[in-house]
Amino acid sequence: MIIAGVGFRRSVAAEEIVMLVEQALERSALTHGALAKLATIEALADLPAFTKAARRLAVAAIAVEEQALFAAAPQVRTKSVRSLAAHGVGSVAEAAALAAAGPGATLVLERIASASATCALACPETAP
Repeated sequence: MIIAGVGFRRSVAAEEIVMLVEQALERSALTHGALAKLATIEALADLPAFTKAARRLAVAAIAVEEQALFAAAPQVRTKSVRSLAAHGVGSVAEAAALAAAGPGATLVLERIASASATCALACPETAP
C-alpha cells in the first residue's frame, strides 16, 4: 500500500496532480494498483483540484491534520525554505505522505515537482 502526499498551489489543475502522482509511481517502479491514498494538508484538502485528482486516481482523499504533519517533520528529507515558512515543514508532500501512512512509515520517493505541485510517496510500516 502506497500513499501519495501532495502539496500544490491553489491554482493547480487536477490533471497536473494526477500526472505528477503517476510520474512518481513510475519513478518508483510501482503500478497504479499500489496506490491507496492521496494526502495533503487540511488547508488544501477541500479544494476541487485535490478531490478531483483523488477521484481520477480512484483512491481515498486524506486531509492531514497539522499535528500529524508536524509529527512527521523529522522524517522529511527535503528542506524547502518556502514550505518551512508557509507550513512549518520542509516538504508538505513528504510530511503528508508520511503522516497519512501512519507511525513507522518510510518514504519511498522524496518530493518531485511540477510547475504547481509536489508529490512524494510513502509506505506504512510493515510487520516484522
